Amino acid sequence: MREDESPVVDETAFTALAEKHRHELQVHCYRMLGSIEDAEDLVQETFLRAWKKRDTFQGRATFRAWLYRIATNACLDFLSAHPRAPLPRRTAKPEAVKAGDEIPWLQPFPDGLLEPLMPGTAEPDAVVVAKETIELAFIAAIQHLSPKQRAVLLLRDVLGYPARDTSGILGTSVISVNSALQRARATLKERLPPRRAEWGAGDDPNAAERRLVQRYIAVMERGDLSTVAQAMAELMAEDIRVSMPPQPLYYGSRHDFYLGVSAYLDPDSPTYAGQWRSVPVHANLQPAVAHYIRPPGGEVFRAQVLDVLRVEEGTIKEITAFEGRLFPRFGLSLTLEEGR
Repeated sequence: MREDESPVVDETAFTALAEKHRHELQVHCYRMLGSIEDAEDLVQETFLRAWKKRDTFQGRATFRAWLYRIATNACLDFLSAHPRAPLPRRTAKPEAVKAGDEIPWLQPFPDGLLEPLMPGTAEPDAVVVAKETIELAFIAAIQHLSPKQRAVLLLRDVLGYPARDTSGILGTSVISVNSALQRARATLKERLPPRRAEWGAGDDPNAAERRLVQRYIAVMERGDLSTVAQAMAELMAEDIRVSMPPQPLYYGSRHDFYLGVSAYLDPDSPTYAGQWRSVPVHANLQPAVAHYIRPPGGEVFRAQVLDVLRVEEGTIKEITAFEGRLFPRFGLSLTLEEGR
């Protein structure tokens, strides 16, 4: 079946055609919503709506473009029914003001789901995912846009749709689209971290990031308080930001983060967590680490937290930590035996 033909022949043929676009639609819905769980639900809703409306596909645009129209509007309907906005940080620390708002629904996106969209593996008409449009900083920044502005920005600047096509998808005028895009770009410029184009870690950022991750893991697994402070000084920026959606936890400096981590590593502390084991993973095309903890007297290591790292100039500039329940989405179990 060609994509300019109506996919109404039968459900099997329709499903096979739609499934070709699942991965890129999931990325699109994730950008719109900021949550991998919501994105999965909305892709299913997109396919359901598309099947019900299959007779409306006239072949004037590609089947893929038709699905994007349905997916975008399904996300807008979801956001209309479940309005949400970033919240002021729930902390008295003055440096938290500089870190921006909390986004409780923010979740990481497993790199494994991006592989079918990377150069050399993507379908001929699939959108190859650029790192700067999937990083957590970008996903967090666009959550500050209104749903319409977010949709316009993604359709125009990320997917490359012309203004007229975007207006058709959203059922609005070209003038309205251009106005929304201008406002969205201005907000995005304010929300994205400075010097974003310089985040690279050298000639071989992947190798440099792997070494950095291994050193970070060694610090956490060793749990030796006598060396943690020095190791953090070597690995992390002095003004590192650490947050944990949907929790209000926030650290705005390396010193504060050290104090917080020390309480979990010190066997004499009332908040001592136990022994750590960590596994390197990747999320949002960024290095990440999945931490397991075996509490005192425990027999197995249990999923604790997943850290997504933003690396800048060879040091960890930001850590966004997520709940351990998300481990299975990265192909990880919720428990880990002693020998891994």
